Amino acid sequence: MAQRDLLAIPAQTTERVDIYSGVARLAATLWATRWQANPTPSDTVVLIVHPTSNFMGHYALEPLAEMGVDAVGLTTRYIGNDTALTMENCVIDIGVAIRHLRTLGYAHIVLVGNSGGGGLAALYQSQAENPTITSTPAGDGPDLTRADLPAADALVLAMAHPGRATVFTDFLDPSIVDESDPFRRDPSLDMYHQDNSPPYTSEFLARYRREQLARNRRITAWVRNQLAWLATEAPVGPAGICVDDLPFVVHGTTADPRFLDLTIDESDRAATTLWGDPWVANFQPATLGHLTSLRAWLSQWSIDDSRANAPAELPHVSVPVQVIYGTADTAAFPSHAKSMYDAIDHDRRELVAIRGADHYFRGQPDLAREMCDHIVRWAKDTA
Repeated sequence: MAQRDLLAIPAQTTERVDIYSGVARLAATLWATRWQANPTPSDTVVLIVHPTSNFMGHYALEPLAEMGVDAVGLTTRYIGNDTALTMENCVIDIGVAIRHLRTLGYAHIVLVGNSGGGGLAALYQSQAENPTITSTPAGDGPDLTRADLPAADALVLAMAHPGRATVFTDFLDPSIVDESDPFRRDPSLDMYHQDNSPPYTSEFLARYRREQLARNRRITAWVRNQLAWLATEAPVGPAGICVDDLPFVVHGTTADPRFLDLTIDESDRAATTLWGDPWVANFQPATLGHLTSLRAWLSQWSIDDSRANAPAELPHVSVPVQVIYGTADTAAFPSHAKSMYDAIDHDRRELVAIRGADHYFRGQPDLAREMCDHIVRWAKDTA
């Protein structure tokens, strides 16, 4: 029977206050849950990662251990709050975790990027094998070429999309004409408007995708202007210290035509989102990317600046890579899986479809175990 314990992993800290909790900053600890195979100890461990989700209770951990490999669900320093998240710091956090697992005696480490962890895991492995990044897109640290980033031995991208900036841009509502007012909308670009009911025309979709990209780039240009203003013109505090970042709101972040039109990127999915009704999800605060800082925007959401892009990073990855997707997933689509698989520049790769699986395997424990079966087989085949 598998058994669970808690891992307290010594973390690297920075001078920047990018998480509000002083307790968490001063503790300098990353937390993870480990499920261990029992009674036979395993020298293989599966490490499941995401930039911000709390994976300590991940649904795959116990089944993986029951199948004979140890499994760890990691939390980065940004657990539950991506407002000030930088992907480069998440890379540092994964490096700390992998190094810790090596000290615990694991000979074979399989890095699993689940959901939004796909782009991050690909970025991590690429930088571990060939570090090139010397700063964040905003120009500050960390310098990944000087970091200790032990490489994983194999990679799995499970129920994953290519990266947060990619999926965010695909979700971004291009009909918003005033960034401060989500209900001032261009009806000709509104996928929810009665005049634009699915199935959408090819002309509408082509224009829609162009304008999504344009909106992302307009926000990026505004962000860079704001950062330049802070650096040169912003008021200085009484202690002579300058403000170098600010928060802002992005409205309309759940407006991918695939949510309503099932003929686009055809699959077994339902016409919905991970957060329920698409129209409501487009505006409610708890969905993707509504609250962010200037620096986090560049690292996490800017289509031209974020490095956590699996198709761009996977050509630089030499270890075996498995891509798993669900045919009923409403967030990570078949084209996402194919784009990542096609980007792998060697033949030690595998593309696996789990028929009928949705993003979280809700009410589908057998399908979740099927995914775990594939991961364990991949772990053993690559050991």
